[in-house]
Amino acid sequence: MACVYILYSKTLHRHYIGSCKNLENRLFEHNNKTFENSFTSKAKDWEFVLKIENLEYQQARDIEKHIKRMKSKIFIENLKKYPELVEKLKTRYS
Repeated sequence: MACVYILYSKTLHRHYIGSCKNLENRLFEHNNKTFENSFTSKAKDWEFVLKIENLEYQQARDIEKHIKRMKSKIFIENLKKYPELVEKLKTRYS
């Protein structure tokens, strides 16, 4: 199973959207700068803002792309506030 996650860094005041199969390992990689030239290597304080779990791998990738295309902090905030938006994304990309 896969998941989509949204991280937030207080240092950078930025969100990061990703998808993976192992969520805890992926957060460890982000915070420990496993990938030196990646966007997330600019900070060490990444925290989960939202997790969408129990997805098929392609479904997770499609939802990740959808959220990134929105390019909107408001959309991310609305995903946190309104769980029905997350359910709509799951249904749309199932």
